[in-house]
Formats: sequence, structure tokens, C-alpha cells
Amino acid sequence: MTRSKVNLVYISNDSARRNTYRRRKSGLMKKAQEITKLCAIEACAIMFGPYDPEPVVWPNQLQAQQVISRYRRLPPPEQSKKLVDQEGFTRQMLEKTMEKVTKKRKENEHNQMTQVMYQCLNGGGFGNLTIGDLNNMSGLISQNLWVIKRRLEFLQRRHHNG
Repeated sequence: MTRSKVNLVYISNDSARRNTYRRRKSGLMKKAQEITKLCAIEACAIMFGPYDPEPVVWPNQLQAQQVISRYRRLPPPEQSKKLVDQEGFTRQMLEKTMEKVTKKRKENEHNQMTQVMYQCLNGGGFGNLTIGDLNNMSGLISQNLWVIKRRLEFLQRRHHNG
């Protein structure tokens, strides 16, 4: 049975918020431990919570200080190379989404032109096509002819060699 998506909003009930914090904190610490074992990496986790008198440190304070010191010894460009704030993250996601939209738009145009080409070949005629449509179809036909030519050359070479 799959779990339903949790709506991430502030939990106003104090006891429910405390219980959620306790569960999520232990889950996060467990994940930190798992990733260090599975991937053989150095990691640490530090949490300041309103329900803990002192910060919770994993695996322990000494090892966390070693990981942080190693990070701080990196040159500044290396430290911030993959750091992204909310605005940067949103910008990256928007760029990726726009690339996907552009790719899908080109795919759709290609599929539409292919469909129009087949309709024209089946007697639909070219009368209702714009100059842009005709240019796109010309490019599609050229592309298809190039593929056919390459396939013919391949088959001819195979026939002569075989």
C-alpha cells in the first residue's frame, strides 16, 4: 500500500508537531547513517530543535567537526559550486521545464507535419497549407529522403559485399 503525499504546512497542534519532529529527526539521522554506509562518504547532521536542550549531532560532535573542517578547507569556489538558494533552484527547474516544453513542441510539430504529409499523399492536396507549413513539410521530406538514401546505400553495400 502506498503512502499518500503529505501536505507540507506548519503543524499548529503542539503535541502533534513535537511527535512529528521526533519521528522525522530519527528518520533523518537514519538516512544520514545509511548514505554514509551505502556510498562510503563522509556526512554529518546537526539539528537545533525547540524540543532538545542541546543540538542533536550525528554521528558525534568530533566527527561532525571533522567533516565541517574538511568542507571549510575547500577553496571558496568549491564550497559554493553546487549550493543553490530557493531562487536559483526555481530558475534551474524553470529552465529544465522550458527545455522539455521546447522539445515536446518540436516533436508535436514534426508529428503534425508528418500527418499533413500523409494526408497530402492520400489526395488531400496542398491548397490549405501556409507557406510556413510548406517549408516545414519540405524540410521533413528532405530529412526522410536523406534517411531513405542512407538506407539504400547500406543495402547496396551489403548486397555487393555479401
